[in-house]
Amino acid sequence: MAETNLSVLQNTQARANGLLKHVYGYMFVGLLLTSVFSFLVSQSSRAVAFIYSNPFVTIILCVAELALVFYLSARIERISMRSAQLCFFAYSILTGVTLSSVFLVYTGASIAKAFVTTCLMFGGLTVYAGVTKRNIASWGTYLMMGLWGIIIAGAINMFFGFRSVDLLISVLGVVVFLGLTVYDTKRVLDMNREYGSEMTEDEYVKLGVIGALNLYLDFLNIFLYLLRLFSSSSRDK
Repeated sequence: MAETNLSVLQNTQARANGLLKHVYGYMFVGLLLTSVFSFLVSQSSRAVAFIYSNPFVTIILCVAELALVFYLSARIERISMRSAQLCFFAYSILTGVTLSSVFLVYTGASIAKAFVTTCLMFGGLTVYAGVTKRNIASWGTYLMMGLWGIIIAGAINMFFGFRSVDLLISVLGVVVFLGLTVYDTKRVLDMNREYGSEMTEDEYVKLGVIGALNLYLDFLNIFLYLLRLFSSSSRDK
């Protein structure tokens, strides 16, 4: 390893700046892969028919996504940094395939509006997380409780289809994932400090990957919930 790289790894503050660049870099590539594959699949009638006319295929894709997330989260300290990178990129591609319906269900205007709004919200909160001195470790428990509440409420409402409940779930979803954006960004910085002056290149890369995965999920969920809200408001007009 070059001497300059070694000096960065041994300097907590310098390492934090580089680490956040790595996190956002991985996240950007992940979102780009998701967007490209989502669009390409939506433009292929054969691919759309294969995926959405066959529930078995959809289930396999969803299970594969969950398996990659759980594997990456649980094994991040044991797998190599190359494996961590490949798992993240594979997950991004699979997510793009399963989200191809976005381009079929929503208008380009709604997608663009939701994306720009998500970027502004996400960017503002990541900046806040990077500069705030506030201890937000306790947020994790409440945010996870809120997330599980949203999941359970959404599953129940699938059987009843109450529009007002769906709107409330979307609003709460945005709020929860905005909170998780701050929490996950701050967590990356806290984990960096926990390493002190001892961090290997392998650990540096893998921390960047797992941080990118968490923020990628936050960004994507904010976007999807906003898309539902904007689409609903458009139908009301």
